[in-house]
Amino acid sequence: MISFLIRAAIFLGSSAVGILVASLILSGFSAPASGFITAVVIFAIAQSVLQPFIAKMAKRHAPAFLGGIGLVSTFVALLLAQIFSDLQITGTTTWISATVIVWLVTALATLVLPLLFVRKKVQERKA
Repeated sequence: MISFLIRAAIFLGSSAVGILVASLILSGFSAPASGFITAVVIFAIAQSVLQPFIAKMAKRHAPAFLGGIGLVSTFVALLLAQIFSDLQITGTTTWISATVIVWLVTALATLVLPLLFVRKKVQERKA
């Protein structure tokens, strides 16, 4: 149960970092403070549900698209986050850029955040 909560926290954290970075880089992407947490939670839940579903559908019907599953699920999760929160994404270029940025940053944060968490725990135990 604890490992599930840690993974959920890391996934929420990586989603928050991805959305924050996109909002800082892209002028057509805004995540107001009032709806930031809601957008992150909606995005994280949608991403965690959609990715396996889209991967299964692609594997069955279009195996050539398996490499782009992360981008597709990121796009759909951003779309749902925009619909159900204060997240605003305007313009085709912004949509494409936001999808790539959020996907990349979330993937990197998912790798880095556990390492930081483990390092902190190791240092606490040594002290």
